Amino acid sequence: MQKVRAEIDLGAIRANARRFAALAGGAALCAVVKADAYGHGAAMVAHALRGVARSFAVALVEEGVALRQAGVSEDILVLVPPLCEEEVLRGCAYGLTFSLSDASDAALIGAVCERFGLTARCHIKVNTGMNRFGFDGEALDSFLCRPRARLRVEGIASHFYRPEDAATAEAQYRLFREYCARAEAAFGPLQKHIAATGGVLASSRYSADMVRVGIGLYGYVPNGFASPRLRRAMRVYATVASVRRYAGGGMGYGARRPNGENLFVLRCGYADGLFRAGTLCMDACVAEGRAEKYGEVCILSDADAAAAANGTIAYEVLARIGGRAVRDYVDR
Repeated sequence: MQKVRAEIDLGAIRANARRFAALAGGAALCAVVKADAYGHGAAMVAHALRGVARSFAVALVEEGVALRQAGVSEDILVLVPPLCEEEVLRGCAYGLTFSLSDASDAALIGAVCERFGLTARCHIKVNTGMNRFGFDGEALDSFLCRPRARLRVEGIASHFYRPEDAATAEAQYRLFREYCARAEAAFGPLQKHIAATGGVLASSRYSADMVRVGIGLYGYVPNGFASPRLRRAMRVYATVASVRRYAGGGMGYGARRPNGENLFVLRCGYADGLFRAGTLCMDACVAEGRAEKYGEVCILSDADAAAAANGTIAYEVLARIGGRAVRDYVDR
């Protein structure tokens, strides 16, 4: 096979989801499947989590639409606010739930819905320290005082930016609860959620009504946390495309030379999402040792180790390498 092959264990993802549901102490589990489920395949992951996750979250409207077209019927929350009329229309047509992070988001969604006779389901996003999306205090109060025709506000959310630091997380959570009180005074009871994977691991107190678990589903945790017996869901394999003896020169580009005579070439490179280092080319990698031509070699089983070797985090490793790979699903 010319493409790299990613073996995805849906049973591991399901077991991890159940683990986080237990840690969340009864809060609803929202499975985050943005970026094609961190390279694991959003539709397959969503179907595997039926009966475990009560809802799903994506980054973009188009990701939510793709889930609906794949037959996912549960609630789907779009984490990034819509940025144009078309995204509002598509989101409404497919029954997605929008995030509102400022007054202009509300104005855009409200105007489009008014023009076409639609009603949009929404969750308010409030800024408690992440400074990415979300109403701040005065802006939130101003929004709550205005008419909100065509907007059906059902939830309120925020996001921890340092869940591994107890004092920071606690301060954020207190501010979030203050914002929740103001919003519920205007809208009545809302679904409240602030904890992602790190927030769940930090304390069950932060689970509120719902938790949004992303990286934890796939067997990894944010920096600063120990894994609660999670199973890693992805292993990636490349085919041996050539077996040869060293004949002088380098190993691919550059001046690197092998220690011995035996070389083989894997059909994988940085175009497949691997990081450019060592003997890696765009579509091939020269390696030392013995291998059987057309056989497979595991090139990724631990995204944390790959991340540490390349100065990044497991999130990036998984999302990069899962994009070009052919996925084979197992359920163990």
